Amino acid sequence: MTQRMPIYSFIAFIVTLLSFPSIAKSIPEGFVDIQQVDPTIVVDIRYFSSDNFVGERISGYKAAKAISTKETAQALANAQRDLKQFGLGFKVFDAYRPQPAVDHFVRWAEDLSDIRMKEKYYPTVEKKNLFRDGYIAAKSGHSRGSTVDLTLIDLASGDELDMGTGWDYFGKASWPSSPKSTAQQRANRMLLQSVMLKNGFKPLKEEWWHFTLADEPYPETYFTFNVK
Repeated sequence: MTQRMPIYSFIAFIVTLLSFPSIAKSIPEGFVDIQQVDPTIVVDIRYFSSDNFVGERISGYKAAKAISTKETAQALANAQRDLKQFGLGFKVFDAYRPQPAVDHFVRWAEDLSDIRMKEKYYPTVEKKNLFRDGYIAAKSGHSRGSTVDLTLIDLASGDELDMGTGWDYFGKASWPSSPKSTAQQRANRMLLQSVMLKNGFKPLKEEWWHFTLADEPYPETYFTFNVK
């Protein structure tokens, strides 16, 4: 005969499970899945794949989801609504980034022999200079939950608009003000920046794809929970 677990043991077991945040709750209070706020926003989480500057799935990314603070997701949904009038929308490459992912970047940058993705992501930058030039750092604003990396797409075809470089390209060609861009590429970058500014985001001068909510709710907190 199978013995049943005494009720007090069962309660203790549940309490033990709930003591582990990763089991009890996958997304903390104040954070949401961006696609649950606006399902029309396309997500392409490159750090969940090998198509990124490291060349492998990054620590802390357990699912291809774009997680952000509630305020960021709502502001992004507002901006998406503006873009839909022109048949355009967003594709998000990254949003909240766990601190373990940032630590993974640091370990990779310290291994100067690993240059498998150099041709695509940093052809004009020497890996030994990534820390010095600010491409890799021990902390990232993404870990505060209110920063997104994204581009514009044609909603009908799903094609990305030409921005001059790919996402996460290390080099001055990625600067929104880069003179190396064509007139159309600069116009596309300006359109992206304009709609983001209108909806409460601030840009980064070195990366056309990077925007942070100006009134971010956790400006001093760097989170570590996994994306899942």
